[in-house]
Amino acid sequence: MSNLEFNNTNAIDWAWKVNANDVSSNNTQIKSALLDLSKPVYVAKSSTGNGNDFGVANATSTSGATDVLAFAQKLNPEDLGDDAYKKQHGVKYAYHGGAMANGIASVELVVALGKAGFLCSFGAAGLVPDAVEDAIRRIQAELPNGPYAVNLIHAPAEEALERGAVERFLKLGVKTVEASAYLGLTEHIVWYRLAGLSKNADGSVHIGNKVIAKVSRTEVGRRFMEPAPQKLIDKLLAQGKVTQEQADLSKLVPMADDITAEADSGGHTDNRPFLTLLPTIIALRDEVQAQYNFSPALRVGAGGGIGTPEAALAAFNMGSAYIVLGSVNQACVEAGASAYTRELLSKVEMADVTMAPAADMFEMGVKLQVVKRGSMFAMRAKKLYELYVNYDSIEDIPAAERLKIEKQIFRSNLDEVWAGTESFFQERDPDMLARAQSSPKRKMALIFRWYLGLSSRWSNTGEKGREMDYQIWAGPSLGAFNSWVKGTYLEDYTRRGAVDVALHMLKGAAYLQRVNQLKLQGVTLTTDLASYRTDD
Repeated sequence: MSNLEFNNTNAIDWAWKVNANDVSSNNTQIKSALLDLSKPVYVAKSSTGNGNDFGVANATSTSGATDVLAFAQKLNPEDLGDDAYKKQHGVKYAYHGGAMANGIASVELVVALGKAGFLCSFGAAGLVPDAVEDAIRRIQAELPNGPYAVNLIHAPAEEALERGAVERFLKLGVKTVEASAYLGLTEHIVWYRLAGLSKNADGSVHIGNKVIAKVSRTEVGRRFMEPAPQKLIDKLLAQGKVTQEQADLSKLVPMADDITAEADSGGHTDNRPFLTLLPTIIALRDEVQAQYNFSPALRVGAGGGIGTPEAALAAFNMGSAYIVLGSVNQACVEAGASAYTRELLSKVEMADVTMAPAADMFEMGVKLQVVKRGSMFAMRAKKLYELYVNYDSIEDIPAAERLKIEKQIFRSNLDEVWAGTESFFQERDPDMLARAQSSPKRKMALIFRWYLGLSSRWSNTGEKGREMDYQIWAGPSLGAFNSWVKGTYLEDYTRRGAVDVALHMLKGAAYLQRVNQLKLQGVTLTTDLASYRTDD
């Protein structure tokens, strides 16, 4: 097969023509023309060919004599996605760097992407309020006009943390939050949303506090797509946290501006395939929009499972307003993860992930997706959950089992672990500690959560001697990314800059869209021309 062939049966009768001398027919020239996304590509017979060879040109000509046989429009990375999303968030690209807890989505990551025209969420989950406030102030100093977002995670076991986070966000003027892991609406997320509502001069609603909600279930998605529930509004009114005008205006807007259909992601996930989840969430949005007729209409993006330009393009072609990447960014130099962890992440393959108990929702049996390659965290966390289910207190655990987990997992006597846990929760959430002291089962859960909580921090700080206990959140999309960049400069984790990765992801998606346009018009490309690599 030649580098580019044309199937006459799918020919389109173009009126355009090109100069024969402008038609490039070798692979290098064709690749260069396809990569120049700012210019359209025209397929025509090559002047150097034998009548069966075809080439490309980047411009038509009124004096040209060679017919254009196929055409691909110009398509820049910033052209992908929903324009309303880009306008509302003040960004250039429909690409969102998703939140990763414990500051893995770091200040540096948020600032780097923000300065390049991308929205990114700071990973506030798991951090104490003072650390979150310090990070927000640093981000605001670098991005005084945005764009940036901060993660607000649902914390059913530690309500004080969620309430405290909203208090800080309102105090510091955080205008966008990425709400994650919600099982249903809470008064805290409703408070944040309503506190930013006011009336424009023309009577329309001004939404000062934007919400991007990550969901993987339709029942949760519906709650964010509809106005705030009256029960929670009444509670906030009674507490004096919102005004009557804000309560009235809340009936005219949904709880979120954007819904991210979160598929098979790292961390908290329901392992949904985005090929089924995304259209389901979009259909739900359309149903709710038909009922309420919001203006502007709520948008739906895709997150989880996106690690290659092919996946990014699939999401956009399925109607996604924007795409969200997290696992891929965790291996970038700006991420708040240790060099050891980032190097390990750069070698992860698609099958190197598994599910393990989550620290923040341990008692509920909620799981998250982690790396199993090079770590025994998942196995050890599952063992602790089995003990939690089977026994009512630490004292009920057989002596041999207790000794085993003290030596292999905690590396400390459980009484000493509890002493440290008491000190931690005395500062973080005294109410939680009080409840645990009157409940042996809850006390056991907090002791076990000591390990689950510290294991992610060990990964971030590169704790020596604890490598086999590192809890590293990632989805299979990271394996797909690593496979895509193998043999290129991005295989080296020390050269993975988040902005560079994002631009390659979008540039690759735009390139492949142009290839698909040509294919639909009967153009067959060689494998090299039909694919996009980061070294192109």
